Amino acid sequence: MCLGIPGKVVEVSEPDQDSVMRMGKVEFGGISKEVCLAYLPEVQVGDYVLVHVGFAISKVDEEEAAEIFSYIEQLGELSEANDPFDAQGMLAGEDPLGGESEKQL
Repeated sequence: MCLGIPGKVVEVSEPDQDSVMRMGKVEFGGISKEVCLAYLPEVQVGDYVLVHVGFAISKVDEEEAAEIFSYIEQLGELSEANDPFDAQGMLAGEDPLGGESEKQL
């Protein structure tokens, strides 16, 4: 099983002497990444694609992209809710100085 992340194609670069494959910039929620578009020669700026390990693997419509992105966000929220550690790697409620804490697991 692979996980494809939806993104919007914002730029397309045709192959030239510096590049063997068709490439493009794809935006994922405000972050742009260089992606190989060789598998989808019909994709144009404004299209939505699923990207897996740097390759656009299929074209999707905007509604489907939004739905998939929503599922991914929900997974992230679920993961954060189930993670007993905070950003510093400490258990929730753990005192960084080793003292007793009011909050227990």
